[in-house]
Amino acid sequence: MLYRFKEFIKEDIITGHLNLGGTDNVGNEIGVNSLYFTKNGKPVLPVMGEMHFSRVPREHWKRSLELMKAGGIDIVATYIIWIYHEPTEGQLDFTGNLDLREFVKLADEVGLKVCIRIGPWCHGEVRNGGFPDWILKKPFMLRTNDEQYLKQVRNWFSAIASQLFGLYFKDGGPVVMCQLENELTDNAEHLLTLKHIAIEEGIMVPIYTVTGWNAVNGAKIPVDDVVPTFGGYCDAPWDEGIEQLSPCARYYFTGIRNDSAIGKDLIKKVVGDDWQLPYKRYPYATCEIGGGLMNTYHRRYQIAGIDIYAMALIMLCEGANLLGYYMYHGGINMIQKNYTLQESKATGYPNDYPMISYDFQAPISSYGQARESYDLLNLLHLFIHEYGQRLAQMTYVESELSVEIGDMTSLRYGMRRDENSGFVFINHYQRLHAVDDVLNVEIDTGEVKFPIFDVKGDISFFMPFNMDMGNGVILKYATAQPLCKDGDCWLFMEIPGISPVFEFSGGKTCPVKVVNLDKAKRLRKVDGRVYFEDTCSLTLEDLMNAPQIGYKLSKLNAPKFEIPSKYMAELEYSHKNVEWYSLTLDEDCPEFINLNIKCDVMQLYVDGELVEDDFYHNQPWRLPKYLINGKAYIVISEYQDNGYME
Repeated sequence: MLYRFKEFIKEDIITGHLNLGGTDNVGNEIGVNSLYFTKNGKPVLPVMGEMHFSRVPREHWKRSLELMKAGGIDIVATYIIWIYHEPTEGQLDFTGNLDLREFVKLADEVGLKVCIRIGPWCHGEVRNGGFPDWILKKPFMLRTNDEQYLKQVRNWFSAIASQLFGLYFKDGGPVVMCQLENELTDNAEHLLTLKHIAIEEGIMVPIYTVTGWNAVNGAKIPVDDVVPTFGGYCDAPWDEGIEQLSPCARYYFTGIRNDSAIGKDLIKKVVGDDWQLPYKRYPYATCEIGGGLMNTYHRRYQIAGIDIYAMALIMLCEGANLLGYYMYHGGINMIQKNYTLQESKATGYPNDYPMISYDFQAPISSYGQARESYDLLNLLHLFIHEYGQRLAQMTYVESELSVEIGDMTSLRYGMRRDENSGFVFINHYQRLHAVDDVLNVEIDTGEVKFPIFDVKGDISFFMPFNMDMGNGVILKYATAQPLCKDGDCWLFMEIPGISPVFEFSGGKTCPVKVVNLDKAKRLRKVDGRVYFEDTCSLTLEDLMNAPQIGYKLSKLNAPKFEIPSKYMAELEYSHKNVEWYSLTLDEDCPEFINLNIKCDVMQLYVDGELVEDDFYHNQPWRLPKYLINGKAYIVISEYQDNGYME
């Protein structure tokens, strides 16, 4: 069957309309127009990954940042969580795992830029959305232009600014971006006030952003002063139900930036006026492509690498010119003296999350292990780094044949192109649903016809046409996915089930090497050096089949100590049947152990202190050896069939 596209219409680029951009101390410039970001006047397509420094042990920061860079991340985004730093009014703490300045300096050392997400409210599955308890007791309205509230905000922003003195882009530092607030949908005036306060206190960056989503027509934002960012998740842990949800729209080419599913547990619909966010004034930027999912108590997930890769590939096709993942690196929640800091129903929020674990099943786990999503996403990042300047200028063109959400039989495809070249994107994957094979596919871009091929299995890929390979070489088409250059040679990935065919135009060719998917997943390019890692990252199958070795687990007849009530509450969400086990490591214990105990909630205590927990979700509980550095006990509550469990 022949598959065509709608008419390509070159997008007009608006420039000079936003109060954004800046220059550093040696003349380097960062800017933004309506289609893409720029560096020294040239288009760029950055890749951003979220890692919360305060949720990762300080001694692991550098290795984690290096791992992020090796996976293709350019910008590390991080929440600065107010309740972590000022649990008691007036007593600020930026030491130890809270040392923002040291984290940013390490990012710079590794070669990463930084996006600070300064709140004041952040959500982030944190108690009070990140507000300290003491500010909730004040007699003023939060997240508004109430003068007394703004006074507190100014103090908070001033503290952040002083920590980052000399580290902003204008000073030659790595801090290039700042997100104001989070998920504030209906108060553009307040967002603009926050920007002014941030600048007045010294938080000066080229790019200020806000989250642009809400349930209707996009958040109300100060249109000339920020870039709205978007996202999408492969499921909805916050959904109130306990049944499998309808097929996720993020696996279809829709061209829609605003995902109304994000934050629907907390965001209210905006009604009563004709507001419409003016999308065409801004590049399509994302900050929350779900790098995984957190388990809530009532909804529990198993995330595969392709769950994340397929979503990111589609957004890239649809014109995303900043890929931002939340989370890219998992973390560990702090516990303060009198209370835990996770979001919970006990603090007025609609969900219960684990007290310690913020692993997110992210590309990099809480303890620095890379998952399959890390490898798969890097396939996109390799190409973006090689070809991003050209790709950033290309626009999304819809397929001629629209595919309805829920359709599991039709070919899902889209195109990103300029006047005569571009890339055809195909997604043949739907999380938790089988997709029918599509046979005898013939793609006609209007410029080039591809050879006929079949699309089978769980695959998502893109193919080039009229691609400029450099030195006057034009690749008319390839039924393989471009990755990056290694010297003069272009590396491509063989798409599973499709024979790689290359056709050049004009008689000129260049060296091409094709690698299979398994080898492509091990490919890295850092600072111009191409290499293949010895081993692939952990897949979902690896985790499920992980051997149970390196430890002894012995059931106990009685508790070994009294569990504090703030921890016991998690074990008693729906019952009180609790079991205790002693945990000892063998002399030849590997770096990680895998505990596969069917239960409801699990907690790890070392020398009487709670150091890790999770909600059971049909996967082994993977714990690092270094965490178990004392007398260890596992405490579990009885398995309950009372929620959504994959």
